[in-house]
Amino acid sequence: MTSARLSGCNASPSTHTRLLDDRRFRALLSDEDWGRLPLATWRRFSKRVADGDSVVYVGVVDEISFSDIGWWFAQAARVIGGPLPTGRDTGVPIIVTVTEDAATGGQTWTRICARKRGFPQVIHSAKRFAGPTGLEEYVGFGVCMALRIAVEDQALTFRSAGYGLQLGRLWIPLPHWLTPGDLTVTHRDLGEGAFRFTLDVIHPRYGALIHQSATFREAVS
Repeated sequence: MTSARLSGCNASPSTHTRLLDDRRFRALLSDEDWGRLPLATWRRFSKRVADGDSVVYVGVVDEISFSDIGWWFAQAARVIGGPLPTGRDTGVPIIVTVTEDAATGGQTWTRICARKRGFPQVIHSAKRFAGPTGLEEYVGFGVCMALRIAVEDQALTFRSAGYGLQLGRLWIPLPHWLTPGDLTVTHRDLGEGAFRFTLDVIHPRYGALIHQSATFREAVS
């Protein structure tokens, strides 16, 4: 992991990767907004692999902070699989694997974040191109989050647009007191094959709860 993180060269796509044939993310944006993204960003989000194959990104956590309420909320979320970061370690490796899932037409995301002590934290979620906004993230135990994507200052942002409990085809909105508030994920290209992933959770009453930032590169096959 260290060599991939420190290398200054661009990673080469694996031989099974088909570039520029995936319009699922692009279809959620206007042509004008899509055109404002850096070339490297839209190449990442236009990349699709065969069913069951994965793209792997390797990085390091450089910022993590919690308010007191945010820390306790992240710990409590373990009962639904722990979808939020729970540790305070920085300078530790993090790996994100994006796997194509033909059964749902979406992607399975697996995040493995090392700790300075103990086993890494593993977070699983599934991105599905469905729901009222055209994109939703399922974290398990029936809990799902609708997402809206936008382009802001040449960065691709994913913002929560409601939380719900999905039971089959039935969507039951979760009450506000059971949700963490507004969640925003930002993907910003840094050039030379690197990008920054930032997670921010802000509650309308309690303010900033969680902030995490990590820098990634695509792993060399």
